[in-house]
Amino acid sequence: MAEYMVIRGGRPLEGTARLPAAKNSVLPLLAAALLCKGESVLTQVPRLSDVEQSVAILTALGCRCQWRGRGLAVDGAEAGGDGALPEGPVRAMRSSVFYLAPALHRCGRVQMPMPGGCKLGPRPIDIHLDGLVKMGARVQWQGESLTVTAPGGLHGVDYSLRLPSVGATETLLMAAVLAPGQTVLRGAAAEPEIADLAAFLTACGARIRGAGTPLVQVEGVEALTGATHTPIPDRIVAATLAAAVASAGGRVKLLGCPFEPLAPTLEILCRAGCTAEHGGNTVTVSREGPLKGVGRVYTGVYPAFSTDAAPVVAAALLTAAGHSAVEDTVFENRFACAEGFSALGGRAVRCGRALEIEGVARLSGADLRAQDLRGGAALAVAALAAEGESRLFGLAHIRRGYGDLAGILRALGADAACRRE
Repeated sequence: MAEYMVIRGGRPLEGTARLPAAKNSVLPLLAAALLCKGESVLTQVPRLSDVEQSVAILTALGCRCQWRGRGLAVDGAEAGGDGALPEGPVRAMRSSVFYLAPALHRCGRVQMPMPGGCKLGPRPIDIHLDGLVKMGARVQWQGESLTVTAPGGLHGVDYSLRLPSVGATETLLMAAVLAPGQTVLRGAAAEPEIADLAAFLTACGARIRGAGTPLVQVEGVEALTGATHTPIPDRIVAATLAAAVASAGGRVKLLGCPFEPLAPTLEILCRAGCTAEHGGNTVTVSREGPLKGVGRVYTGVYPAFSTDAAPVVAAALLTAAGHSAVEDTVFENRFACAEGFSALGGRAVRCGRALEIEGVARLSGADLRAQDLRGGAALAVAALAAEGESRLFGLAHIRRGYGDLAGILRALGADAACRRE
């Protein structure tokens, strides 16, 4: 039976929503739990399909994983084995690459197929592997199968990343915490999720300085214990809900939402005609009048406008009078959702890495299909502004990053539900 989300647009959003823990923090944190010889507990973890795939990888490596309400406990005391990662979970998500360093430390080797995930264009892992090689690893490719060994173990190194890759920074940080000697990472990514990973590792006994800046210094330690940790809030879920308010109209208060990580998204939405208020860890987004085009905006590395927020913001701009263009500097195929925007009656055309948008007065319901995680969420955001009924298929993509998007929107007053036929 086909599953889909039904959205009947035209209803403004009102109410409050509390942000879940950030998917982009939870996934590397789960991998990092493999480094610990005791139990680690992550609190407020959303029930995402990528989290379940991570649990499958950890279980295959000998960890014991247990849900405790909204917390997820990982006991790595018995972890080990031959370091072979299960093919299904690895091919299901890009974040399986985070197990390279932890498996090397616990098993002495790691064998895995090329990681999967959303088809956003080339997503090489050369920086991850180059850094590991500099730390003493050996890499061998056989077709699409990767084997990494470290016969003499890993050691500290002074390493410059050729670009501030978030994933590579996290991989090398996890490699460095148990590598004897000092590791210096230069040109590191500075996203909040990296500082969050470092905070967890530090609670487990790691010695890290500078995480969340371009210069990270790590003194390797002999062992890590477990810790209880609450991951940071999900700034991409926050951006999605802010864009949903821009699309549908209304007023929504986002609880547990630090302002700074959301600021680039809010700046664009406010330029389009929304208003945003913030105080403490609460951000309130509202839109009453019509939207207007914002010209050309660009994604970039943190603290710039996030690539993951680009599709949902583009969705909100479909009914903004005038011209808008959202250009992604990170991924070549970020806007596969353009086809769905057109089906709704939007005037959105892909030009290279950019989505050129001419705002229309109205959108109409249509059958839509998610082709990736954030693009799928963007189609839901656009459907909130459409007259009539839309059916959104391909929900497996959306569930990788949103536990229950239809339920979240329905709690804010949207007419949204999941169905099967």
